[in-house]
Amino acid sequence: MGMNLGIDFSSLLQWNDFTVDLAAFAVKFAILVGGLLQLPPLLVWIERRVPALMQRRRGPNRVGIFKWRLYGLLQSLADTVKLIFKEEVVPDGAHKVFYHLAPVFCVFPAFLVACAIPYGPDLAIYGYKIPLSVVRMDVGFLFIFAISSLAVYGVALAGWASNNKYSLMGSLRASAQMISYEIPLGMSLIPIVLIYGTLDLGKIVEAQNSFFQWGVFTAPVSLLIFVICMFAETNRAPFDLAEAEGELVAGFHTEYNSAKFAAFFLGEYVSMFVLSCLASTVFFGGWQVPFVSYDALVTMLGSPNFVAPIGILMLLLKAAFFMWVYIWVRWTLPRFRYDQLMSLGWKFMLPIGLANVVVTAIVLAVLRFK
Repeated sequence: MGMNLGIDFSSLLQWNDFTVDLAAFAVKFAILVGGLLQLPPLLVWIERRVPALMQRRRGPNRVGIFKWRLYGLLQSLADTVKLIFKEEVVPDGAHKVFYHLAPVFCVFPAFLVACAIPYGPDLAIYGYKIPLSVVRMDVGFLFIFAISSLAVYGVALAGWASNNKYSLMGSLRASAQMISYEIPLGMSLIPIVLIYGTLDLGKIVEAQNSFFQWGVFTAPVSLLIFVICMFAETNRAPFDLAEAEGELVAGFHTEYNSAKFAAFFLGEYVSMFVLSCLASTVFFGGWQVPFVSYDALVTMLGSPNFVAPIGILMLLLKAAFFMWVYIWVRWTLPRFRYDQLMSLGWKFMLPIGLANVVVTAIVLAVLRFK
């Protein structure tokens, strides 16, 4: 015999705006984190295969399943398993609390910033409007720069807490570099805010509904500054002074091993993806399809929900282009000297960024108030 406790479970699941937003947030966050965790193994494999093709060599081509080698696709999986199960060694004299906390500061901001990117147009499900960003904010730009700046703490803590002078030098270099290039990176996006009149990334994408309204046409100088600063912000070649093997052994993470060593690269690759998505969102229409407006797509397909997968695919393809540029530049340009790196940031990027903001403001004032 069943026991009736007098509880109506259907009444506990009353769907309203709050419960729908909460459930949508949980689902979107789980999908996003699951997808971002797959990025580093895939990108490591691509970073091995692409330069191998450029340099006419094979690259990884052995690790596979049984007799199927799969072009070495499982080499990254083998590396991941090895790093996870490798014995962890903490150096003597290290400040253990901050030593273990530093990788978290490098990974957490990258995942958090990824939540603010609009990955596609809004969905309409049973009368509820669900945005395809984990968190939709009116001040998306400010959130991104506020959270991304926290990554500097992870780099600085890693070098200082390791009790290694070479690691400390690498962390100081990386911190100075990241802070120096965050300023022109932020300035490169101020003209975008002036042009489209909003800090909301979703509204900026919607304002680029026409192909020639994309940011690459309305703010080309901002795009150039942003792309250069992308490399410096993620410590990628030719700005990888923080990991200058010939000078500092391996930089701020010299004393790290096992899963914590992998965590630094997880944060780096996720940051690369997030900045690639941000560049695509701001300068290349985000999820917008070239030459076809959103309204035209809805008319052709009959529902906004059918347009959403196309929008997600378009954003990922545009982000993949920037990821390819990351890899291409790494195997093309030599590393800058540290004085060249800082001179470029303070003597050239900063004045050009300021001039770009002033000129954009003057042009917009003339166009709008003439």
